[in-house]
Amino acid sequence: MYLTGTGKGDITAFVKGAGMLGYGLHYNTMEEIATSLSARAFIFKDPNTGRKICFVNCEICFITVAIKKGVLKTLERKHPAFSYDEDNLMLTAQHTHAGPGGYSYYGLYNLSVPGFVMEIYKKIVEGIVEAIVMAENNIKPSELSVATGVFEADKQVAYNRSIEGYNLNPEVNPKITFETRHLGLDREMTLLKITGEDGKDRGSINWFAVHPTSLPNTNHKLCYDNKGFAAEYLEKHFADQGNSDYLGAFAQGTCGDVTPRFVYHPVYPFQRGQWEGKYPDDMESAKFNGQLQYEKAIEITGSKNFTPINGAIDYELMFVNFTDVTADPKFTNGNTHAQTDKAALGIAFFAGTKVDGPGMHPALVGFLKVVITGVKHFEKFRANFSGPEYKKIIERKYRVHGKKKILIESNTQRILGTKLIDKLVAPAWADPAIAAFKFFYRKSRSTKKPWTPKILPLQIFIIGDIALAGFPFEITTIGGKRLRESLQETLAPRGITKVILCPYANGYSGYMTTYEEYQGQIYEGGHTVFGEWSLAALQTKFEVLAKEMLKPKEERKFSHDAIPPDFTEEELSQFPFYKRAWYIRQELIRARKMERKDLVS
Repeated sequence: MYLTGTGKGDITAFVKGAGMLGYGLHYNTMEEIATSLSARAFIFKDPNTGRKICFVNCEICFITVAIKKGVLKTLERKHPAFSYDEDNLMLTAQHTHAGPGGYSYYGLYNLSVPGFVMEIYKKIVEGIVEAIVMAENNIKPSELSVATGVFEADKQVAYNRSIEGYNLNPEVNPKITFETRHLGLDREMTLLKITGEDGKDRGSINWFAVHPTSLPNTNHKLCYDNKGFAAEYLEKHFADQGNSDYLGAFAQGTCGDVTPRFVYHPVYPFQRGQWEGKYPDDMESAKFNGQLQYEKAIEITGSKNFTPINGAIDYELMFVNFTDVTADPKFTNGNTHAQTDKAALGIAFFAGTKVDGPGMHPALVGFLKVVITGVKHFEKFRANFSGPEYKKIIERKYRVHGKKKILIESNTQRILGTKLIDKLVAPAWADPAIAAFKFFYRKSRSTKKPWTPKILPLQIFIIGDIALAGFPFEITTIGGKRLRESLQETLAPRGITKVILCPYANGYSGYMTTYEEYQGQIYEGGHTVFGEWSLAALQTKFEVLAKEMLKPKEERKFSHDAIPPDFTEEELSQFPFYKRAWYIRQELIRARKMERKDLVS
């Protein structure tokens, strides 16, 4: 028996004209509200030791370091008796691409908004706090249990969108084809059920891997997409049975290479992506996919296959500098020099994914590939005539990032190898993203803060014999399989029988592919920012965290690599939200004036 609490808060952070987060395109803006957005909080407390944890799932694209800091500061100020800190609070997101942007400290994730939007940030923080307070106020004795179900092969719920990358993994045998791409993913749904003393279901958290991208990058309606519809249907199901307090969260799984879209529609314009879900009406497709997830959750809830959860509650969190990890050789096929390096984004990321939404125009992508190759040759040539320190930096960068064609070095604020972004060979009028980068460069000259985070949290919650592993990446199917298996092996001596992966937790810094998938350098590999051995580094650091949790609490020793930096109000004020039409117009006018001036001179 545990003490559990459930609560729901409103995080419908709508600012007309501000950009959505997920597709990274300047025209993907909020113009109206299709559905409200919610944060769902679940508190689990050990009545014997008093230890408690709080798991929150939010209907937004991902959690940022800024959001968690804001929630903890608010709780400390208004509700100090709750005693939450970095370690016992896990914030996760279900990853809708139809949610608000503008709530990150880091510039890259605000480019398409454009800017930091204090109104959005505060609304999300306040809504999460509201959910936690509600959960704290209805803590009751409850039983916990877990069960799984598998989607039948004919259910049109999820498909692998990166067949080429998936097939590069040696454990994929037989290889999937276009016709069998629905099998290239984890089709299992895991459901944790909360049952009151009266035998009445109080709520559930379930994990299943599929991108909430049923709504395309041309959508202008704030919406929780397929997972939100699934939650709505599940809660309505129980409300119709007289259980209006039931809370159902549809959390995310290993969905990095998984899409809900499976119908090819060639008449759509290229940049929208020529794929859709079950129906030409994207909202109906989102509802259809949500219906499938809801039906599977109902099937599991009504099954007799639940295993009771018993045992102590435990938790730990560790901050990792992912730019400087040497991976354990057991995760690298014996390679003793497998390292990570400062974050870099490849051109493959900016090209987008064909199924869920292309990015830059192919002509610009082709042009930039030529420029990137030239930059690489120039930097290697210059390194031969520079000091040993510079040569070491350049050699490590290209060794660690391997086949990635590096466009942006986000930790060192470089594009195409230069910090002089105003002088970029790519003109601002060619793509709004370039105009945005040039704008933010002029605004950020006085700060040396990176454009994406490098200090990131890893977290483990233990509830009896299950473990929840929270991390700030979107991981692919096989990447998730490897991580889950290595964590399971490490935690087995403690009696852990099931490890549940919780991506998009407590922060965000891109994708996490396997080494083999990375070599293909398609979208997901281009956004695996710390290099080709990123997954091995993640496994290495999670093993350190898990091994400490095999020891009694008082004997554990953690050495945080660093703590994520705070951004001052002055620094944030340099990146305010700009009304899009004015912003784009001014940037294009300025770009053309500068280019005419250069031609005259």
